[in-house]
Amino acid sequence: MRQFPYGKAALCILFAAITAGLWLAAHPVKNKTATLTFWIFAKNHYDACKAAAASFEELHPGVKVDVQLVAGQAVTHRLQAAFWSDLDVPDLVETEISAAGTFFRGPLEHVGFVDLTDRIHKEGLWDGMVQARFAPYTSRGRIFGLPNDIHPVMLAYRRDIFEQEGIDVSKIRTWDDFIRIGRKLTIPGKRYMIELSDSNQWSFEVCLFQRGGGYFDSEGRCIIDNEIAVQTMCWYVPLVVGPNRIGNSLGTSQGSGQMLTRALEDGYILCLICPDWRTKQIEMDVPRVSGKMALMPLPAVTPGGPRTSTFGGTMIGITKHCKNQDLAWEFAKHLYLDSRGLAQMFRMTNTVPALRKAWNQPAFAEPREYWSGQKIGLLYAALAPEVPAQYTSPVIVTAKSKLGEALVECIQRYKEHGDAGFEEFARASLRDSAEQVRAMIRRNPY
Repeated sequence: MRQFPYGKAALCILFAAITAGLWLAAHPVKNKTATLTFWIFAKNHYDACKAAAASFEELHPGVKVDVQLVAGQAVTHRLQAAFWSDLDVPDLVETEISAAGTFFRGPLEHVGFVDLTDRIHKEGLWDGMVQARFAPYTSRGRIFGLPNDIHPVMLAYRRDIFEQEGIDVSKIRTWDDFIRIGRKLTIPGKRYMIELSDSNQWSFEVCLFQRGGGYFDSEGRCIIDNEIAVQTMCWYVPLVVGPNRIGNSLGTSQGSGQMLTRALEDGYILCLICPDWRTKQIEMDVPRVSGKMALMPLPAVTPGGPRTSTFGGTMIGITKHCKNQDLAWEFAKHLYLDSRGLAQMFRMTNTVPALRKAWNQPAFAEPREYWSGQKIGLLYAALAPEVPAQYTSPVIVTAKSKLGEALVECIQRYKEHGDAGFEEFARASLRDSAEQVRAMIRRNPY
């Protein structure tokens, strides 16, 4: 038998191509039968979204909503590719707050999401929802997403240990109060007052937002090197490194899983920065401390200042590919504006919605045994109006990365030299990171 003239490699490729072709012929892609296709990335939203889709279908006979769970990074990359190629574009998408800005590139008419600004104002949603939550989904004054949540931040703490130590949390009103008590309770190598990251910007970001800082201003200008950022860095770094530290990150970028479980159970870490969604994560990961945990507002930066911040978030957007945008809008409202549905979502996820009137549902006033009987829904809802606005940009992902790099540089510098020349170093490090972000903006108008 004669050998294949082009070699074994070419023969293998030919064989694979024929096999793939035969498989595709035997398994043709089914035609889409759904009226609306909806991508979500959060597993803990999936069941609630499926239930909402079913009730929406009951209200709209003949309508079929296909809810698809897509991994978070895949949503971003697949959707961007789909916008560019005009292939496999869903009708609606839930997008994480850190990725939303990446879709707002170029002229407004080229944004792949439908402009919802007029619908939002016409239907009174601007006043009916927490207005600060529209900011991350806004570009050049136009709103491209309906906010799902607010994610106000509190401190979760070991109530039993605080009581054993005679700590009255009602007297912790400012960060100065918190740090003073933290230095009394911290035992280096054995116990730390709070979980703060020394390798990732997430907890620094929470502190930065509380102080009125951020990554960009409302005009899209990078501000990670402004005076608020510099002073926040000078305040934050000594809390996680050096002789007077009260924080520990367990060597993880954002604590979860077995290490955090042990640390919380053993009292190694006493307090956690806790957006509403994280309370559910803690309940699931650390069941042994049920009844020993409680929540308190963030300490204020200055007396009378805001006692919360924010971390995380989700929007729903309608793509321009959608053939029935009015129906898609009705589904988005059904998902995000139905008070009873939002109450059920809260029971499942502990997530406070952006719709103000939903907070009056009984679910938010239910005491939680895990949290020492506290009515955590009311606690978070009371802080929700104070949640700071955070503005975005198509280069938001880069800005977060560069801020993280500056934090790591400052941590290392403080380890080696302490306070000597630290403010000047922090200012220069943040300026360098910000300039790299600005250079990217200048080089790429889209």
